[in-house]
Amino acid sequence: MLAQEIIRRKRDGHALSEAEIIEFVSGLVSGAWSEGQSAAMAMAMLLKGMSGTETVALTRAMTRSGTVMDWRSADLPGPVLDKHSSGGVGDKVSLMLAPIVAACGGFVPMLSGRGLGHTGGTLDKLESIPGYQIAPDERQLRQALRSAGCAIVGASSALAPADRRLYAIRDVTATVESTALITASILSKKLAAGLQALVMDVKTGNGAFASSRADAQALAHSLVRVANGAGLPTRAWITDMNQVLGDSCGNALEVAEAVAFLKCERQEPRLLEVTRTLSAELLQMGGLVVDMEQGLQKVDAVLASGHALDHFARMVHALGGPVDFCDRSAQHLANAPVQKQVLATRAGWVCSVATRAIGLEVIALGGGRHLASDGVDPRVGFSRVAPIGQRVEHGDVLAVVHAAEEPAAQAAASQLQNLITIGDVQLPAPGVLLERLES
Repeated sequence: MLAQEIIRRKRDGHALSEAEIIEFVSGLVSGAWSEGQSAAMAMAMLLKGMSGTETVALTRAMTRSGTVMDWRSADLPGPVLDKHSSGGVGDKVSLMLAPIVAACGGFVPMLSGRGLGHTGGTLDKLESIPGYQIAPDERQLRQALRSAGCAIVGASSALAPADRRLYAIRDVTATVESTALITASILSKKLAAGLQALVMDVKTGNGAFASSRADAQALAHSLVRVANGAGLPTRAWITDMNQVLGDSCGNALEVAEAVAFLKCERQEPRLLEVTRTLSAELLQMGGLVVDMEQGLQKVDAVLASGHALDHFARMVHALGGPVDFCDRSAQHLANAPVQKQVLATRAGWVCSVATRAIGLEVIALGGGRHLASDGVDPRVGFSRVAPIGQRVEHGDVLAVVHAAEEPAAQAAASQLQNLITIGDVQLPAPGVLLERLES
């Protein structure tokens, strides 16, 4: 089949056959489809949409484009579980959830991705830790999972290789928002990881790919239906992304916040609520607790005891990071040479945050990519970002810019003044947990 004819059929709004989808996926892996053809297909899929049947076929083909892991031979004494987020600004939940679930008896081989569009990537965050290997061989991955109970890594070239190429193309061709492509991308890696249960965090709001609640519901239903249909028990939570999650965004800054969270030193309420709930959901799905209430109690216990922090430290060391990382994270994480406070120009209450624009500002500072080949500066970003509902006086800190150079810091500070709106009326802080879906 000619690539251009398959593209033409989708461009004209026709449903693709399973054979045509397999041809596309095979072409991604072999290189028979050029960058231009692959990008054109991604755009056609975005604009014309994909039926449920097409999405299932695409997900299966991408899963089978490489190795599918089987953990039965590892004889792990607990369920193999995972969580995935559809992407947000300041979303570092994975960094805490994986060691929390591990401390509760689960095993979490979390295959994560790099920054996509305006959102940060878990792998980019972890690469700010000196020596951390995001691409271990299978032996090291299995050893890390056994010693720490969790391993947050990138999908190896052998797992869902079709997604690796398509993921990079989507990032630079404005085709990130396709429900079908998001579904296939996420689930192809999760199905290839050999999981026993999965919980999805689908973001909605001005900092999410699914900006409307309806779009988030469509994505969540797509993910749950396709995953359950493929034999992977999956639930989803729709969560709010109308402001930065936590109080920082930027790779090293988010790792520092995650360590402080696991030490119970700094736990921003919305971040805590999402992390506790998703962790407890996985514990229940994995049969480690009888209900959500017991799950939440267990999560709180492993945080308070330091067991979750210990599992994070063990994971970092098992994957090549410093053995004393959690004890000396401030010394191990690189600091931006320029830090500039953004001050409120008037008194009032923070009433809105342009979250997507803040994510783009992190990229402008060097903390994300314009092209798939771009490097990332782990030092840059924003900390102490004021949440919606906070009272501020004239001159109070709205955020702190971390930049490589003074001009970049000044430009980001000027932009941030316009992205965090202060009003005369206190608005209730928006809830972060919006809806739970099982089917």
